[in-house]
Amino acid sequence: MSRYLDPPKPKPQIASEKVDAEYKAMRLKVFLGAFLGYAAYYLVRKNLSLAAPDMIADGILDAGKVGLAMSAVSIAYAFSKFVMGSVSDRSDARKFLCIGLILSAITMMSVGIIPFGTNTAVNTTIIFILMLIVGWLSGFGWPPCGRIMAHWFSQNERSFKMSIWNVSHTIGSFSLGFLAIAGVSLAADLGVVQTWKGNFVFPAAIAIVIALFCWWAIRDTPESCGLPAVADWRNDHTGLKSKGQVGEKLPFKTLFVDYVLKNKLLWVVAISNVAVYMVRYGIGDWAPTYLQAKGIMTAAESKVAFSVHNIVGAVGTIACGWATSKFFKGRCAPMNVICMLLCAVGVILYWIVGSGTISVNPQMQKVLVYVALCLIGFFIYGPVALTGVQALNLVPKNAAGTAAGFVGLFGYLVGDAVCSKIVVGGIANSASWDAAMLSVAVGALIGVGLCAVLIPSEKKLAAR
Repeated sequence: MSRYLDPPKPKPQIASEKVDAEYKAMRLKVFLGAFLGYAAYYLVRKNLSLAAPDMIADGILDAGKVGLAMSAVSIAYAFSKFVMGSVSDRSDARKFLCIGLILSAITMMSVGIIPFGTNTAVNTTIIFILMLIVGWLSGFGWPPCGRIMAHWFSQNERSFKMSIWNVSHTIGSFSLGFLAIAGVSLAADLGVVQTWKGNFVFPAAIAIVIALFCWWAIRDTPESCGLPAVADWRNDHTGLKSKGQVGEKLPFKTLFVDYVLKNKLLWVVAISNVAVYMVRYGIGDWAPTYLQAKGIMTAAESKVAFSVHNIVGAVGTIACGWATSKFFKGRCAPMNVICMLLCAVGVILYWIVGSGTISVNPQMQKVLVYVALCLIGFFIYGPVALTGVQALNLVPKNAAGTAAGFVGLFGYLVGDAVCSKIVVGGIANSASWDAAMLSVAVGALIGVGLCAVLIPSEKKLAAR
């Protein structure tokens, strides 16, 4: 299997007069494959968040176990993104992404097929194991995309191009909400009693179709297509140089110790990513459950709110990437500070409205919730994208997956699984949802300070 995943060897370069046209066509194809492929991973990752209220109502899970079951995805994904990052740096991006996506879809689909009983402990165990598998397989998504972006796009264009690509996960999350509604409706039309199963089966089927497109569109490196390296084609030789030749598998020790473990700035990026991911998932993943538990929205309305939160994030991601290039010359830290500060304002508004601190009629309450979710969505996904850019900029391109995996390990394990799932869910279960959302607001404010730590270091690097 490891030999099957080996990256393809460079091909003899095509005629020089054909290079420009071929390069432009292939970059568009590969970009679309990476964009839709990573979006599809989100069709088979957060399904439990949307199905949870109905599963609780049907006695499949109880409220105290939902956070535990959801955390399985984040825990497994955190380690998988790191481990698979180093593997992907030595693998064919096309095979890596497509195999992981198909297996993820099959696993998530099985949640909607298995006949669950009334024993919530047994159900939780089964779902937890399946979510662990999904989480591990999800780690096949980002690293090959990071490899693609590092090899097909040069450094001085990467922050903006990656911001556009990073919209893929918000598009995926946005689409999941509506595909889940369609899946539940289809299940009802087919006479399925537990209609929540549609949240899992229908989006997974769409993900498999997208995986087939990705197999057609994605190619590993320009050199494997008979094209020159992107730095030569664009005459952009900025950035750190790679060790070894294109297609060569570097040892894990070189990737991890030399490029990551000894890189102090990468550690700072990883720690700041904890706060970013606590806010990202502390709001997004709990939104359907929180809004229904507080009686603010119905099940269908909360799914729409979930989708709107994510699609606004797509716009925010592109805007933040453009502003980073336009006003800060590619330095990500200043934009991260601005985004986290405004995001904190949105989280505080979300908490105030939900807690009833301000007295408004139900309709106005929904409007203010939408305002808060849009504010959070617009500004949180900028730092999500830019921390990934920071990681890639701090290492040579043949260590892109390893660096991204290391930063993601902190974001998903500590920020998501521990802080946004176990801590926030635990506070909600033992105290109140108001206290839980207040903890996310505190996390956002801490994030402002953590992101600011990197400003001086980025200025020094830019001055070299």
